[in-house]
Amino acid sequence: MKTFDFKGLKCPIPVLKAYKIIKHEKKQNNFIFLTDDESAPKDFKEFCLNTGYQLEDIIKKKDHYQIIIKKTNSEK
Repeated sequence: MKTFDFKGLKCPIPVLKAYKIIKHEKKQNNFIFLTDDESAPKDFKEFCLNTGYQLEDIIKKKDHYQIIIKKTNSEK
């Protein structure tokens, strides 16, 4: 599972970068995105609803969120 650090970036930039990574990564199915933007949990939930990707978890850490997304079978 690859991890991508988007701390310091404000939405919608983390979501846009995540979409580009997920769409172009052919061999990877699970992704971890790190972000410290307070609106990221809501934005990533909406992103997954709109794209069909599966939101596995949003984990609140001390100074950031860890957002885990899984590619669906139709997107592989």
